[in-house]
Amino acid sequence: MKYSTSLKLNHIFRRLYHTNGVADSYLVLYARKNRLEINRVGIPVGKKLGHAVVRNRVRRRIREIYRLNRDKMRPGWDVIVVGRGRSATGPYQKMNDAYLDCLRRLSLLREEDEA
Repeated sequence: MKYSTSLKLNHIFRRLYHTNGVADSYLVLYARKNRLEINRVGIPVGKKLGHAVVRNRVRRRIREIYRLNRDKMRPGWDVIVVGRGRSATGPYQKMNDAYLDCLRRLSLLREEDEA
């Protein structure tokens, strides 16, 4: 997989929220198969997390975690990664581990990465 696009349309977000998600103390991940050969990602962060500076920091961290690990994912999925309260103050490495654990629980990792 070479490229990823972002999810921006409200009806796609609503459709993804009705799927089974996987939660961790840092992140919540929702995923659904799409009919494309690329992955699409959406990163919503609520106002409960803090002011705009805090929310944007969480978005940047999640986007970077996704960027570094997108080659480990199976192609053809729509993914929403929701930042939780701990993601604003928690260490980056624990967020990365939580993201990979959520992918593993949803069976979105490629076979060679699971072994």
